[in-house]
Amino acid sequence: MESLIRDISLAPKGQMKIDWVAAHMPVLNALKKEFERDLPFANQRVVICLHLEAKTAYLAKVIQAGGAEVAVVASNPLSTQDDVVAALVAGGIKAFAWYGATDEEYHHHLNQALNFEPDFIIDDGGDLVSTIHTKRRELLGKVRGGAEETTTGILRLRAMESAGDLGFPMIAVNDAQCKYLFDNRYGTGQSVWDGIMRTTNLVVAGKTVVVAGYGWCGKGVAMRAKGLGARVIVCEINSIKANEAWMDGFKVMPMVEAAPYGDVFITVTGNKDVIAEEHFKVMKPGAIMCNAGHFDVEINKVHLNSLSKSVQVVRPNIEEFTLKDGKRLYLLAEGRLVNLAAGDGHPAEVMDMTFALQALSLKYAAQNADILENVVHNVPEEIDQRVAELRLESLGLKIDHLSEGQKAYLEAW
Repeated sequence: MESLIRDISLAPKGQMKIDWVAAHMPVLNALKKEFERDLPFANQRVVICLHLEAKTAYLAKVIQAGGAEVAVVASNPLSTQDDVVAALVAGGIKAFAWYGATDEEYHHHLNQALNFEPDFIIDDGGDLVSTIHTKRRELLGKVRGGAEETTTGILRLRAMESAGDLGFPMIAVNDAQCKYLFDNRYGTGQSVWDGIMRTTNLVVAGKTVVVAGYGWCGKGVAMRAKGLGARVIVCEINSIKANEAWMDGFKVMPMVEAAPYGDVFITVTGNKDVIAEEHFKVMKPGAIMCNAGHFDVEINKVHLNSLSKSVQVVRPNIEEFTLKDGKRLYLLAEGRLVNLAAGDGHPAEVMDMTFALQALSLKYAAQNADILENVVHNVPEEIDQRVAELRLESLGLKIDHLSEGQKAYLEAW
């Protein structure tokens, strides 16, 4: 089975990137040594569908170190780094991805990865699971379980579970505390602004930033915008989260009211049509829009194109839409994930925790595949705690522990 990649000669450059992140992922390093000793994935095939950059590549190498045969495929065509993918192939991992894949190529790659006939999977956004359940149903008796990375993917999985359609157990990695408290908040918060600033080369201080969605990702984006000197408006549909945003010091209003004020718009909801025709019409000239949710549906590109008399790329990853009234609006990274399509994604130290959760959750799925029901499972508390403990250990930090007397006090009524 041959890999489908851009250029194997890029492997040395990609390996340098992998080596760099590996030096900054001490939790995965500890698990790699453990996996090399215990081989928890011996005689198993694993397909990983994630953003194919260096940190994901190192996760794939850790799973491989545990005895698995591994194949990787992209969860987003604009986040793939061809040199990193080449390095994985040079290291014995199958890969089916290249940067800028068309929609047809993207789905062809998914199917080629599934021809690997995995025992276990790691998914990001649910495309791999969806493909198995719709177009590759012959694999339902082969795939024994997996783990999901994102909020969007878990929403899809829970919908499948509710309908009684989920054909194998999946572990909701995104819902673990060591994921959303750090990856979603601090990782998204930093990497989104990294993507925006390196792409536009514009100042943030003094601008009005509109953040759509105040979940953990939105909290991180808003927090970093404030730290960079921006005025922040939060748009929400959840009254509790809206109250939280208000008490965190941000203005709160509907998108149609925020649209005339925003200089930069960032969607972080996982839903479609968050910014659409009614909003484009009242935005100020020069407004910049980008998405940090999973799919490119949060900013309605069909509406934006229909309102425009011309569209041109003015810088890499920046499209200029000139509306029929002459107003110019800008869209970053085609409305796809700005932190990955226009940047390198979350910092390595943050992804160290998330990918440690992935590795240990996959090990748990492999060890318990015969008894887990075909539903969405939470990450076991002991796995969450272990990742946190390994992270503290890597930082040289120690914490207090309850005495027997304190434990008895808390357990008494």
